[in-house]
Amino acid sequence: MSVYRGRFAPTPSGPLHFGSLIAALASYLDARHQQGHWLLRIEDIDPPRCPAGAADTILRQLEAFGLHWDGPVHWQHDRDGAYQAALARLEAQGLAYPCSCSRKQWRDHPIYPGWCRTGPREPDKPLAWRLRSDLGPRPIVWQDRLFGLQRFDPAALGDVVLKRKDDLWAYQLAVVVDDGAQGITDVVRGFDLLDNTPWQRQLQHALALPEPRYLHLPLILADNGQKLSKQNLAPALPEQAEAARPLLHRALVALDQAPPAALATEPASAQLDWAIAHWSPQRLQATAEKREPHAAQR
Repeated sequence: MSVYRGRFAPTPSGPLHFGSLIAALASYLDARHQQGHWLLRIEDIDPPRCPAGAADTILRQLEAFGLHWDGPVHWQHDRDGAYQAALARLEAQGLAYPCSCSRKQWRDHPIYPGWCRTGPREPDKPLAWRLRSDLGPRPIVWQDRLFGLQRFDPAALGDVVLKRKDDLWAYQLAVVVDDGAQGITDVVRGFDLLDNTPWQRQLQHALALPEPRYLHLPLILADNGQKLSKQNLAPALPEQAEAARPLLHRALVALDQAPPAALATEPASAQLDWAIAHWSPQRLQATAEKREPHAAQR
């Protein structure tokens, strides 16, 4: 295998929270434990969701936790040409098509029925672009590093959107193009993205891009049972190194790494040195969700 290249790729729709820290920390430790590169990509392809200053806040939060990335920050807002070239290549292969349908029109169906595969039903309306999930390799099979053998038929998931009607790029295409451009060998991310992998594997195959290894992490739940997320108003991570120390220790606990209790008061650099040396994905519990640990669980 080539030199390990991992990444953390937040959407700057708000500050990072404890769930974000889990993904950032796990991807960082996985890369550093293998003497690899850890890259930072800001996935800002949806400007209406990205308030001014949010990306700068994320950078300060990562630095407060000692999570220093390699090389320059990669910004998706600079990548329009690459995404357009990828879409043109998919269209030429008959794998992408324009679609006029709205979600309201197909609300009685579990997935989009593919009505526009042979041409848009209402060509005068705004058009999205979708992926032909019924073409290309099927089923999609891969070995997740935590959850083991995965097998999906992409056609059962539907024709995912690649470019939106408002002319903004969709996540599935952008993430695949950028992982390929950055030479990403390993993706470490939350379990909620596991069922996105079949579409991404299809796109990697169609665009002749390497297929990274995947490690999907359990999602962290708050005390009320909700997933920690910006939508659920999860508390923001601090931007001060002193305040980051106990949270970093709690994140190591949440990742089942069993850090020594005394480590909780140490600077981030000391905690990360220990965690890099002792990082073991085999310790992770293969569960889709788990509760956020608290200070008493150190």
